[in-house]
Amino acid sequence: MLISKDTFIDDHFLLNSDAAKQLYHDYAKEMPIIDYHCHVPPNEIEQNRKYENISEIWLHGDHYKWRAMRMLGVDESYITGDKSDKEKFMKWAACVPKTIGNPLFHWTHLELKRYFDVNDMLSETNAEKIWDKVNADLQGADLTTRRIIEKSNVELICTTDDPIDSLASHKRLSHDKEFEVAVLPAFRPDKVLQISSPAFQEYVQLLSEASNARIEHLDDLIMSLEKRMTYFHEHGCRLSDHGIYGIPFSPCSKEEATRIFLKALNGEQVSMIDEEKYQTFVLRVLGQMYHDHNWTMQLHISAMRNNNSKWFEVLGLIQALTQLVTSRLLPSSMVS
Repeated sequence: MLISKDTFIDDHFLLNSDAAKQLYHDYAKEMPIIDYHCHVPPNEIEQNRKYENISEIWLHGDHYKWRAMRMLGVDESYITGDKSDKEKFMKWAACVPKTIGNPLFHWTHLELKRYFDVNDMLSETNAEKIWDKVNADLQGADLTTRRIIEKSNVELICTTDDPIDSLASHKRLSHDKEFEVAVLPAFRPDKVLQISSPAFQEYVQLLSEASNARIEHLDDLIMSLEKRMTYFHEHGCRLSDHGIYGIPFSPCSKEEATRIFLKALNGEQVSMIDEEKYQTFVLRVLGQMYHDHNWTMQLHISAMRNNNSKWFEVLGLIQALTQLVTSRLLPSSMVS
């Protein structure tokens, strides 16, 4: 234990009845985890990434922590900006006591206890000690991406994959005899539905290249999705995965959906009503295709992520430029 002998997380944490304790300890505790939805990048599993500090795991991509920090008035430089990982961790630590009643509070402390044997409530007061303790632990061989998954008793894990993904890491993982956890892709075509996005035309072009087919009509789009679905199926995919703000329900004929699609493909603005009609039509078509493949269709409804549009656009630009530098298409001096 890090500081005190007492802990507010004991073996009965959140188990508030005898029935709950019996169900958890006698049945659920030792059962393997079948994870149908996660955001762990498959390349990090393949490469068995070793983390330099806790902020890389906790804060580099956790939109829910970001949202809590923004709601608590933390400056963006400590969230997605240029502050150091340590400075960002310190700001998160100061926010944690104010999240009591939110699952973020529970997740934070369960992770500290289970993976780092830290029993104290994280706060601004003890943040420095906890930062040093957990980062020292992360330097060992027991807390790499694969080891964390194994320590969590995961039997199968489904990543979140765009239809245009090559699934290269999944291919290599399927032949890796040293890692026994099954890692499968999940088909997440959110960008196909985001017809009013400024990036829609560019995405359709990327989908065209991935499916090796020209997309000039709605039928072409559906055929390309079918080709990518078949490709995903061949690599173990049995799940689709959609993040939507609500369930669109505006009856729409194929002719009308085609008109809306061509309008967006030509760079014209699409109204909210037309967007919902298009989404309703495409989701119904996708649902039928999933049925034909005997897939399960997952819907994540009203998950509020990326809700700071200004910073989402800035971060997207930075990531795009970084990819170009990595590909040696731009000099590194252009990304600052």
